[in-house]
This record gives sequence, structure tokens and C-alpha cells, in this order.
Amino acid sequence: MLSTAFTETFGVRHPIVQGGMQWVGRAELVAPVADAGALGMITALTQPTPEDLAKEIARTRELTDQPFGVNLTILPSITPPPYDEYRRVIIDSGIKIVETAGSNPAPHLPDFHAAGIKVLHKCTSVRHAVKAQDAGVDGISIDGFECAGHPGEDDVPGLVLIAAAAEQITIPMIASGGFGDGRGLVAALALGADGINMGTRFMCTAESPIHQNIKEAIVAANETDTELIFRTLRNTARVASNTVSREVVEILNRGGQFPDVQELVAGSRGRLVYENGDPDAGIWTVGTVQGLIHDIPTAGELVERIVAEAEALISERLAGMMSRVNARLA
Repeated sequence: MLSTAFTETFGVRHPIVQGGMQWVGRAELVAPVADAGALGMITALTQPTPEDLAKEIARTRELTDQPFGVNLTILPSITPPPYDEYRRVIIDSGIKIVETAGSNPAPHLPDFHAAGIKVLHKCTSVRHAVKAQDAGVDGISIDGFECAGHPGEDDVPGLVLIAAAAEQITIPMIASGGFGDGRGLVAALALGADGINMGTRFMCTAESPIHQNIKEAIVAANETDTELIFRTLRNTARVASNTVSREVVEILNRGGQFPDVQELVAGSRGRLVYENGDPDAGIWTVGTVQGLIHDIPTAGELVERIVAEAEALISERLAGMMSRVNARLA
């Protein structure tokens, strides 16, 4: 078993997190991830109301007795969701782990910490990670440029970003973006992280609540089959390359503005992708790691495989290298 500062602080068996994903982080995925010893995350804003979130937390508890968390992504908006109400539901439901993302978590920390909740904050840059650490979060999730969704605007890939963050972060830190197997887990640990966060890889599991066609599309795709939309608007998002995303890129590259693509990128269209299985129905997020995804295992099989691969790499390949070095030096 791989014990790290993350597993010890957050109380899970394996240093693997199923990240919060819109429309995907539901009980039917979160529970088997938790049962496997990793950290599953319900996505709060997938639930249309705080009351629905309370029901989803209860539904997850019916399916597992293992620890799981809730992702609360906080984004500036003209008509924002009732974040305070979602936070209250999380607290009242007895959740002990929260993943925050999208904005400064500081306003939420006093209430979460008063309730004994540990907060893992997702960042896309070292400066934001340091700011979150200074604000008092309990852990950092650092998101490299390879990730699905919003990678920030610095374009720093994980190989550099994780190591740079490890030089300044003293609390538990997990690495996100581009992870899908045991090789990635070992690499993250070597770079200074205490575990990995996976979104796209968990999308492509048997229990993931998305259409089978989309899972098969991920398996068939390679690492270059994504698009970076909203680059000119300084709100970059990595999504699947399809007829819609390519049209969005073309419009914005010609000088278009958000109103010119608003209908194309509507969240309701993206949700239909997952529900109906048409990969060209709208915008949907996926990471470059899809090039490393070749099957659709159960969540439990996936976690077990990644841990076994990582342990074998550490004990056999890396230890074998050291033995050969020591033999040459003897």
C-alpha cells in the first residue's frame, strides 16, 4: 500500500482522487471509487438545487460506507448558484472532505473548518496554490496544462508545474492533468506530489454515468484529439475535438466574441452528449490522457490496477535500477 501525506491527512487507502466533474460526479461512480479505497467526489453543482445535493449525498451513503467528498466549484457569475446553501448542505450532511475550485476558497474555510471538514483546493498555477495554502486549506490539487476543462492561462505542463509547486507547497498536494495509470502515479510522486487526481480516466469506467458511445469515443481517441476553446477570451478550456468545438475555435480566431458562440457552448448541449451518446451534439470536456485510455474497466478494477502498477514500478524497475548502480559502484 502506498501511504503518503495525502492518504494520511484525508483518510483514504490509496493516493488517488476521482475529481469533481459536471454531470459525471454522481453516486453511482463515487461509491465504487470510495469502496476501492480512493477518494470519490460528488459534484455539487451537477445537482440542480441544494436539496438535490442532500439527496445525492444520502444516496451515496446507501451505496458505500467508505469516505467520499463533495466538489464545490465557485465561479463568478451574473446569477450565481446559492453557494452558501450548497455549503450548508455539505456541512449538515456530515461530509468531511470538500474539493473547492474556480475561485478563492477563503470565504468558505471558516465554516468548513468549524465543521471538521478538510478542504482540498484545485489550482492551475503555483502562485494560486501558495495563496490557497496561506489561506489555510488542508491540501492542494495542482492542475497541469494537459487537464480537461480549465487549465488556466499559463500553459505550464505537469512535468514542470508539479515540481515547481512542490518547492513551495508544504501541505499535502495531489497532481492533476494527464494521469491515468500507475506510471503517472509514480511520476507524480517522484515530482513531489502525494497522489493524483483523475477525471477523464474515471469517466471511462463501467460505472461512469455517461453514455457508452462517449466512453468508446474516449478509448478510440488519441492525445491530440482535443481543442482549446476560449483562448482569445482568456478563459481557456480543453474539450473534445468535434464539429462544435472546431467551429467555436474558428469563430473566435476570426475575432468573434462570446455571444457569437454562446449557443454552441451551452451546457445543456454538453449534457445531451453524455445522455444521448452523440459526441458531436455539443461541447464536452476531456483531457489529453485519453491517448492512454484503452479500455473501460470497473472503477474498482482501475484503482487496483493503478496501485499494483505503481508498486511494481517502484519495487521492481526503480529498485532494480538502484541495484545495478550499487553493483557498479561496489
